[in-house]
Amino acid sequence: MTRQLTFDLPVRPALGRDDFFVSPDNALALSVLENWQNWPNAMLVLVGPKGAGKTHLAHVWAAATGARMLRADDLQSVDLDEDLDEDLRAQPVIVEDIDTPDLNEEALFHLHNFLRASGCSVLFTSGSAPAHLTLRLPDLASRLEAVSVATLDPPGDELLRAVLLKQFADRQLSVPPNLVPYLLGRIERSFAAVQDIVATLDDAALAQGRPVSRALAASILDKDTP
Repeated sequence: MTRQLTFDLPVRPALGRDDFFVSPDNALALSVLENWQNWPNAMLVLVGPKGAGKTHLAHVWAAATGARMLRADDLQSVDLDEDLDEDLRAQPVIVEDIDTPDLNEEALFHLHNFLRASGCSVLFTSGSAPAHLTLRLPDLASRLEAVSVATLDPPGDELLRAVLLKQFADRQLSVPPNLVPYLLGRIERSFAAVQDIVATLDDAALAQGRPVSRALAASILDKDTP
């Protein structure tokens, strides 16, 4: 019996500017990001649901500005004196996912003050606007609420289609033309649902030694239907 060989290839997200699909749902946020020299107080919070493109746009902005990227859940390991030395004080900085449940609020508070005093441009990303975050430190809450916000709106059909195709491409998956419209008519209309179904199809194709197809998607989605 021939053994089916499968290869769990790494997901390689395409995060360049040309890989970002511009639609009415994100055009305004992209415009604000590209006008970063005019941000009030040189700070901006980019807000959007999971999978909306916040990390993609953060990488685009980092490539354009030379920004250093930090994760909010790693801030306890950042030493303001050693890690952000004199050479970096004028360098733009990105702080991703300030809505993380593992947020070290004291560290973010001191980092915010440090970066504000340095005069460098700062981009925060978050799943929720600062006014909707549950923060223990009133001073941190008030500082973040004073930062301008750019919002990635919920996706329409055109953007969901593009995100589906990009998710498949990132996983190096070739899919038939009839699969994407079929999925758009069956899945929840959210970026998270797009990510979930693509990951599920990829895993199922590997496990079963089958190509990603409409039939495979139907077998998964019909099984999940009550």
